[in-house]
Amino acid sequence: MAKVVAAVPDLLFGSKLESALTAGGFDCELIASADAARAAAAGADLLVVDLTDADFGGVELVEAMGQAGELASLRTLGFYSHVEPQVKAAATAAGFDLVVPRSRINREGAELAAKLLAGA
Repeated sequence: MAKVVAAVPDLLFGSKLESALTAGGFDCELIASADAARAAAAGADLLVVDLTDADFGGVELVEAMGQAGELASLRTLGFYSHVEPQVKAAATAAGFDLVVPRSRINREGAELAAKLLAGA
């Protein structure tokens, strides 16, 4: 069973995502802070990061992890507000493997995780 760390400060949305990932067959851990997510991601297969809250620092988190060599065996999936395409561009530049709108992670979270972990 693949381990997924979901770094989502919005606990209501985070618990919904956690439930969807768990139902999809993943061992999911919900984390509400970027610092805790970085520590929890050690040994995980996938890090899902909420990019809708600029104060959370999701782009900076993955950028720092990449610079420290912590993404070698960790896939990353970010989700952003569709009205902020500049966030998608920044996340892609920071090294995210996949960045999708929040509405899509809401509908297809487990499927996106499975495809990403399968190398698609």
